[in-house]
Amino acid sequence: MTTYEQALKIAEILDKKIAQDIKVIEITDVTILADYMVIATGRSSTQVKALADEVEFRMDELGVSVNHIEGHRSNSWILLDYVDIIVNVFNEEARDFYDLERLWQDGREIDISEVLK
Repeated sequence: MTTYEQALKIAEILDKKIAQDIKVIEITDVTILADYMVIATGRSSTQVKALADEVEFRMDELGVSVNHIEGHRSNSWILLDYVDIIVNVFNEEARDFYDLERLWQDGREIDISEVLK
């Protein structure tokens, strides 16, 4: 599975758990940190944790293990680092505050409509 396919799969997993406003941004030409940034919003701290847990569980099933997790005890933002893909799951307030879409605006937003239900 390519990194691109993994990023789409993560978006699909988040969508199945009813994440809000899912974005996949290709940042290959912008930074050496990763190839893709996946951003999603949960409606509550419980959902933020459930979304991150589901991504970790489902990707692990596919043989793709998370390299590092930040904010797992947080109720507003959890980051899953898959080396080439960084997944950010926020509550609405934290997403508005950090505004990662603006930060990565030089990246290319990927059309994920075909993987969303």
